[in-house]
Amino acid sequence: MSRDRLHTDILLMQHVAEDSKDALAELVTRYQTPLLNYFIRLGVYMDGEDLVQETFIRLYKARKRYRASAQFTTFLYRIARNVWVDRCRKLVRRERMLGYIRLDVRIDEEAAVAEARRENRHDVEAVLDTLSPKLREALVLSVYQGLRQREIAEVLNIPLGTVKSRLHLAMQTVREALDAAQP
Repeated sequence: MSRDRLHTDILLMQHVAEDSKDALAELVTRYQTPLLNYFIRLGVYMDGEDLVQETFIRLYKARKRYRASAQFTTFLYRIARNVWVDRCRKLVRRERMLGYIRLDVRIDEEAAVAEARRENRHDVEAVLDTLSPKLREALVLSVYQGLRQREIAEVLNIPLGTVKSRLHLAMQTVREALDAAQP
């Protein structure tokens, strides 16, 4: 990403902090597709657009707390990760609640859609689905979202060494799976 764009992102966010709707609209235009791709790569297919919208709502709510001490994308992806984690917690609570009331009907439309897509996706996408959430998240932030290891550490709030080991293990797993799939 160019220095001008990074500088512009910071200026836009400063304008958002001053309640500029136009600045917010520009940030949405720039980052809605990358955020949607981020959520899809994390396995969210049906609710991805909702999570993108929730990310921008939270960004707006946090506008007064933004400090240009890190790249804007680090701030944005930290918010997006929190939105994703909250969604995962909500799904776990929903499943637990359904278990408590002993419903035989399992509400899991997203899993059915994911399975249908998984059958038609490229081998790499199928391998991503086999990674643990921690490995997958680190790999998606690095490869698909273009964040540097230090930025990933900030987004995930983990040590840089942990990011390096997760990325190494994720890449090794992907490589081995793709090698095994070759005839």
